[in-house]
Amino acid sequence: MQVGFLLIAIVLSVFAGRLVQLQGLDPDSYAQMAAAEGSDHVVLPASRGEILDRNGEPLAETVDGRMIIADPAVTAKVAPQLATVLAKRLGIDYFQTLERLRVEDSRFQYVARQVPASKAEKVVADIRKEFEDEDGRPFAGLTTERDPLRIYPNDDVAANLLGFLGTPKDDGSAQALAGLEASFNKYLSGKDGEATYEVGAGNQIPLGDNTVTPAVDGRNLHLTIDRDLQFYAQRVLQQTVTRAAGKSGIAVIMDSRTGDLLALADYPTYDASDPYRYDDSLYKSSALTDVYEPGSVEKVLTVSSLVDAGLAFKEQKFRVPGQLHRQDRPIGDYWEHGMLRLTLAGIIAKSSNVGTVLAADQFHNGQLRRYLTAYGLGQRTDVGLGGETKGLLPQGAAWTSQVGDRIAFGQSLSVNAVQMAAAVNTIANGGVRIAPSLVQGEATTDKGQKVGSDVASTTRVISADAAHETMLMMERVLDPEEGVAPGAAVPGYRVAGKTGTAQRVGENGGYDGSTTVSFAGFAPADDPRFTIYVVVHSPRPGSGGGSTAGPAFSKLMSYTLRRYGVPPTGGKPNQTPVEW
Repeated sequence: MQVGFLLIAIVLSVFAGRLVQLQGLDPDSYAQMAAAEGSDHVVLPASRGEILDRNGEPLAETVDGRMIIADPAVTAKVAPQLATVLAKRLGIDYFQTLERLRVEDSRFQYVARQVPASKAEKVVADIRKEFEDEDGRPFAGLTTERDPLRIYPNDDVAANLLGFLGTPKDDGSAQALAGLEASFNKYLSGKDGEATYEVGAGNQIPLGDNTVTPAVDGRNLHLTIDRDLQFYAQRVLQQTVTRAAGKSGIAVIMDSRTGDLLALADYPTYDASDPYRYDDSLYKSSALTDVYEPGSVEKVLTVSSLVDAGLAFKEQKFRVPGQLHRQDRPIGDYWEHGMLRLTLAGIIAKSSNVGTVLAADQFHNGQLRRYLTAYGLGQRTDVGLGGETKGLLPQGAAWTSQVGDRIAFGQSLSVNAVQMAAAVNTIANGGVRIAPSLVQGEATTDKGQKVGSDVASTTRVISADAAHETMLMMERVLDPEEGVAPGAAVPGYRVAGKTGTAQRVGENGGYDGSTTVSFAGFAPADDPRFTIYVVVHSPRPGSGGGSTAGPAFSKLMSYTLRRYGVPPTGGKPNQTPVEW
């Protein structure tokens, strides 16, 4: 009996200890477990914010879609046949679908997400007829719920900026794969809600404990881009690159006064509505990610810096030989000539490398580098797109006298297109560099960076007088008799611009024999409203910035001025002497 009582006491002690644990130490966790076994959860998807152009036109929007939901208690019996139909009709993975249709002790499993509403409803309706039970009742194993769907209504327009969403992740969240969709994923996504309700015998308990956490929709992202202007820029750029047998091209259109990017075109590009038909190397904005040597467009930065520093003026006289023998190699111009007598304006109008180097000899040590840094070269523009490169502006010992000579006329440094457009726009904006903007107002990237027109910084780089004098020299570039780019002119308007032709660096690190040709300019020259930069990489031999990129600039500037109702100023192009 003593042994028996002892055993009973031990057993009762174990029971008592377990009871203390359940009711005294861990009551909440066990209550939650019990509630979970008797409850069901349904995701209430948030609507993703739209991406809109400056006029409120949608570039990426969310439309009505459906998620298809399976009840494994019903679908497990016909899982193989049902998975076959769903995989074929919806293009989803057969084996993953089969697994979800067979999940034990579950009444709710996602089968497909973000299916167009009409397609989802038709698939489910057809399955209900095909898989009706032995009593002829419709199959009840599949249902649909609201699940917003992302679309890109303009196909390839601004695709290089927008990016796209891939197949939703396993938890149903958006998978942003490129562009602004990826850079502003958190800003656009919002937060899904959840409905939790008590169930019994697989059914919702009408008077049970039901809770709903509403979804918080994502915020709209307003861009500075003009959709119609973007469309036109892409078409002109495509035509220009194709006719020149080029490899690729870029066109940038900026509002000179605000820094807003009105168009940022890349060619080739892709269709954001069907991105997987294209090589993934196109899922970017080359205007920000690719760098190249700018060539002679950079000369206006060199010359404007000289004027601002009080070291030169537009009518200053230079004797310009056909070649200049410096250090490791001779410097020449793109055309053969003997001794020329050019003004500083003539050096720009004729785009003379030799003349530019002679003028740049007046800089003090490190002075040109400081000016180019103030112009934004060697620094990211940080407009909000990921993957931007900052280019290369040699520093310290890397800036040798030979390198300095080549930098003066646009070689031995590298830029991205938006960076260079913003630099030229500084001259158009009276010597004040305004940071370019792709987002209207203000928005925060996933990296926590605040960007947009409301936070765009401004920096005085050169004086207003130096900017005006540089404009007068740039205007001579389009002179039909003295300049190298008459094809860039816009009838009725004064236009200031500069051509560029630069050797391209190949994969081995040396020049590969191909070129980059470009044209940058602004109009009206005497009251600038827009700055446009057109770049064509690897055109056929013999192509030049004036003959290839100049006409494209003319088309884009003419269209932009008309679209925004900018009248001619009525002024006549200046006649600053080119020769003496």
